[in-house]
Formats: sequence, structure tokens, C-alpha cells
Amino acid sequence: MMSKEELEKQYSPSMWVVRLGAEEAQKTYSEMGNEGTGDLSMAALDGLWRVAVIPNATKKARATRRSLLNISYGDGEGDKLDVYFPEAGSEALPFLVFVHGGYWQSGSKDASAFMVNPLTAQGVAVVIVAYDIAPKGTLDQMTDQVTRSIAFIQRQYPRNRGIYLCGHSAGAHLAAMTLLVNWTEHGVKPNLKGLFLVSGIYDLEPIVHTSQNAPLLLTVEDARRISPQRLLEAAPAQLAGPACHVLVIVGQHDSPEFRRQSREFYKTLGRGGWKASFEELQDVDHFEIIWKLTQKEFVLNQIILKTIFQEC
Repeated sequence: MMSKEELEKQYSPSMWVVRLGAEEAQKTYSEMGNEGTGDLSMAALDGLWRVAVIPNATKKARATRRSLLNISYGDGEGDKLDVYFPEAGSEALPFLVFVHGGYWQSGSKDASAFMVNPLTAQGVAVVIVAYDIAPKGTLDQMTDQVTRSIAFIQRQYPRNRGIYLCGHSAGAHLAAMTLLVNWTEHGVKPNLKGLFLVSGIYDLEPIVHTSQNAPLLLTVEDARRISPQRLLEAAPAQLAGPACHVLVIVGQHDSPEFRRQSREFYKTLGRGGWKASFEELQDVDHFEIIWKLTQKEFVLNQIILKTIFQEC
């Protein structure tokens, strides 16, 4: 058992930043946030890191790619998504659906279009999904929103060449939860061919004992009920089926706990008969692993493209 202090450190990604170092990162982004916002939680610092490092990623994507913005995938105020298309006008495209991170309490689709230009340039449509973050949304609601967004894409683009779901950090948790969805309840079976789970959390119980839980208000029972690690251990490979390729990806400089959780989830998938792969990407931390997706040569972009066009 870890102490509360050690858990706090392990599950605070800003403490593991390698380019600036933890102290300098916190100082830099706290100063940025204190311009009218007051003291920031570590989760807010994590969100600021993404926005600060790549402030123009979404702006550039919207300026240079054909897109449909703020499309409603449901009746809720937060049920919105953006779709970015390659130059070719066909609907028979592979779709990469991205779910942002931010500890379920920060982040936005409007600052998450990292991979749009590199992927659309290679013929992949990219969907960026919004969901209601805490405290407005609960994790059950967020999971439902991500599920409904996938069903919406399938209905809107039934000729797709495969839907590939990518989630980062908390978004990887929400993406992983779709492995347990009973799609018959949604009236559609999506052409879900692959998942890219990047620097994710799959067992939520440790989060209960950290400051990240303040807006989430999770009990231990809640955490166990919505942890894909525990759910797949109990009912492996029953719903989405082992044909769906799941890639579990983590950064070399993610915290030891993030790396442990990724390895354990990969092993659980393997024991359940899933088609699973594990990648530890070198020389990147929890933030670099996702914001480097703006670079077409970045290894994660190459993994995504190779997987999509092999599966297609």
C-alpha cells in the first residue's frame, strides 16, 4: 500500500515532466493560471500544459481542413463533436475518434485537434468528441456520451472503412469502457476495428485517495464499478469481441503507476483473448506523448496509420 503522499505524486502527471522538471513546470503553469484564475489544482495544470504548448493546434486544423464543427450527437448541451475530413470527398473513410484527457475535469475538444493535420493528410477522417467534465458530468455520463458519439458516427457514415477510438489519460479510461458496451442497446453495431489507449488509467481505486477526486466524488465502490481493469477481469472479451485490436500505449516518462496500470491492462486483455499490443514510447512524458501528434513523423502517428491501413 502506498502512502497518500506517494499516491498523490504517482497520479500527478505534472510531477513527472522531464523537460522543465516538476518544480519549474508547476511554477510556470501556476503563474500562467494565476492571471485571474487563482491557485490551480494539478489537474488544471495538466490542462494548461496542453493548451500552453500547442495553443494553435485546433485553430490550424480548422483553418486548413474541411470540417463540420459542433455537431450534436445527442440531446445534451455537451453532446458535441467536430469532424475533420481529408481532401478526398468520399464517406468511405477510416475514422479516428479522439477522446481528450484532463482527469475527467478539464480539457476540451476545442483544444484537442493535435493529430488532425497529419492523419487527414493520409486519408483518415478525425473526430474530436466533447463530453461533460466534472463536476457537471459524472463518469457514468461521460462513458455514455463517448458510447453515443461512436454510435452516431456509425449511423452518419455507415460506409466507413473502420472506426478507431483513441483516448489519452482519462480519455483512455473512457475509451476502454466501450469494450464492455452492449451495442444492441444502442440499436447499432459500429465498425469498431481498433482502440489506441494512451497513458491511461484503468483501475480508478487509487484516484479515490488523491486530490484528483475532489470534483469527482468517487467512492471506492464507484471506482471499482467503473474500472475497465476490474470489469474485464470479471467478464473478458464478451461484447466487442477479440477481433477489435487494442493497443495500450504509455510514455517512458509517465509515472511508474501509469506505466504499471498500462502493463496490467494489456496483460488482462491478453488473458481475455483480445487482440492486444503494448508499446512504451521512448523519451516522452504524459503530455508530450499526445501533443507531439501535431508532428507527422512522430512515432505514435506512424503506429496509428500503420494499424489503420493494415486493418482496413
